Amino acid sequence: MMLFRSVQHEDLGDILNLSSRAGVGLTTLPNNQEYLAARISRSIDSFNDAKGRAQQGFLFTLEDTEKHRVVGVSALEVAVGLEEPFYNFRVQRSVRSSRELGIYNTFETLIVGQDYTGCSELCTLFLDPDYHGGSNGVFLSRSRFLFIAAFRHLFSKHIFAEMRGVVDQQGESPFWNALGQHFFNVPFAEADYLTVLGSKTFIAELMPFHPIYVPLLPEEARQAIGQVHENTLPARAILEKEGFAYHEAVDIFDAGAILDAEIDNVRTIKASRLVHVKRSANVSRSQDGLPYIISNLHFQDFKALLLHISAPQDSDELGLTSEEMEALHLDDGDSVRFVSLFS
Repeated sequence: MMLFRSVQHEDLGDILNLSSRAGVGLTTLPNNQEYLAARISRSIDSFNDAKGRAQQGFLFTLEDTEKHRVVGVSALEVAVGLEEPFYNFRVQRSVRSSRELGIYNTFETLIVGQDYTGCSELCTLFLDPDYHGGSNGVFLSRSRFLFIAAFRHLFSKHIFAEMRGVVDQQGESPFWNALGQHFFNVPFAEADYLTVLGSKTFIAELMPFHPIYVPLLPEEARQAIGQVHENTLPARAILEKEGFAYHEAVDIFDAGAILDAEIDNVRTIKASRLVHVKRSANVSRSQDGLPYIISNLHFQDFKALLLHISAPQDSDELGLTSEEMEALHLDDGDSVRFVSLFS
């Protein structure tokens, strides 16, 4: 059984192991035990604060319950940029023309901004490569939206996801090598690592705030703007099916695409609904059934399962096995939120 749940302190070892496999560019999952322990503690503090604060951050895990091992992580930030600035590049198109020469040119510039200050963020999505395939990645990503739907009052009107940009197998970013390294004088991996550890003032101190003319960059760097790492393509596809879109905003380090959406228009949030559960001894699960995500409504102990249900659920009651009820910490008559995996 694969269980999506809120993070616990004892998950640190498994998450540290996952971070060692994530590679360069996944900024919010560095291979740093002290940072990850603090991240887990902050998440647990957030889950213990039901009233809500703008600085809350929620870290979730995907657990293989048979092996008692965390095999994936994903996270939510309630609002970014309120305590530490959140920078991005805005891609803008400019026009120059000469009537005398009969020349009309369009070109792109990059402008430093803080367009997402106060917005909610999807982040830290990583699944153990051994668990790729099937529906694990979609389950790990989309279950966060059921949490948002259950506790909508905590989150902003807008939500975004900063996607990992183009980085080669040696950890080199063509965009960083063409631009950032000239102003920061450190390798891409080091700059990326410093930001996640909280050393962000150097960005404001060293980053050029005048427009960057894209045609002056090398071809490889230009091609990286608004693209994502090959391992991030499935995550991008999941979000685009949810209604997220690229609106010409990119990461300032690797130029990875930033996707955004209005929360109330996100497909999973709109399509999910509430039903009551009932313990049933007659429930059988078959891979021929339709996959549904079912979550409890417990703030501190949020959990979700991916279940195959033999027929579409139109009633207000859903039958679950004793094992499923216990996994979700439910009693007869409790409400759950559920949605088809392919709605």
